[in-house]
Amino acid sequence: MKEQENINFNRIAEAIDYIKQNFKTQPNLDDVAEKIHLSPYHFQRMFTDWAGVSPKKFLQFISVEYAKGILKDKQATLFDAAFETGLSGTGRLHDLFVKIEGMTPGEFKNRGENLSINYSYAETPFGDILVASTTKGICFMAFADNQQKALNDLQNHFPNARFKQMVDLIQQNALYIFTHDWSKLHQIKLHLKGTGFQLKVWETLLKIPMGRLSTYGNIAEHIKSPKASRAVGSAIGDNPVAFLIPCHRVIQSAGTFGQYHWGSTRKTAIIGWEAAKTSGPGRQTSFDN
Repeated sequence: MKEQENINFNRIAEAIDYIKQNFKTQPNLDDVAEKIHLSPYHFQRMFTDWAGVSPKKFLQFISVEYAKGILKDKQATLFDAAFETGLSGTGRLHDLFVKIEGMTPGEFKNRGENLSINYSYAETPFGDILVASTTKGICFMAFADNQQKALNDLQNHFPNARFKQMVDLIQQNALYIFTHDWSKLHQIKLHLKGTGFQLKVWETLLKIPMGRLSTYGNIAEHIKSPKASRAVGSAIGDNPVAFLIPCHRVIQSAGTFGQYHWGSTRKTAIIGWEAAKTSGPGRQTSFDN
């Protein structure tokens, strides 16, 4: 590592430590930049380049994680979480959760308590699958080699929700993807919970055309976080909707298919199946322009 890169790395490490230690005061860009002796403009660019997110977004992540820990205490109120996190009120806590978590703090605290989820099992060319839906859309889909384990995973994802084994129209529309044109994907509704970064990665996966492949690095470039390949990999691994959000289309830069949450053999089968259904070659690593 060159000397200047080493200096920059140490500055960003110092900034990250400062934010983690002082997030309750909600320091702004100028505060952190002054701490590491950089102008706000240069600090913003350097931090985003090294960390993959802006200083403000990193502060939001830290704040939400702390608030989530408080809200897991059943006795804690939303006001308690806002006050302890250094936010001015529950309104700011609400906005922060919706931006980072894709849900309100009340929904997080309830952990799906007021959520009704229908689920069913179906056959696909790649084995049985569990598909689950709310009134808003598909919230979970997983290959179910072991049906009970797949159901347990769904219940762990929404521990306080009400579950009913029932096929609904939302599930049927989603399952058509195995037999219909992938261009009809926009007709399928999704109801996802995740961080802003995860949602951005999953949205990017949806843009990879059927029969094409991409890499972790390419996804990171696409979301303008070129040094965040590892974080991209984690977000892809946390994808709660198999096949519909096509994490199977992401491979390693060396060209090997790599691991897959539902089995590397199944990933290879899906990639081959999709390549055979499209006229173009399967091993491309770019998005449609």
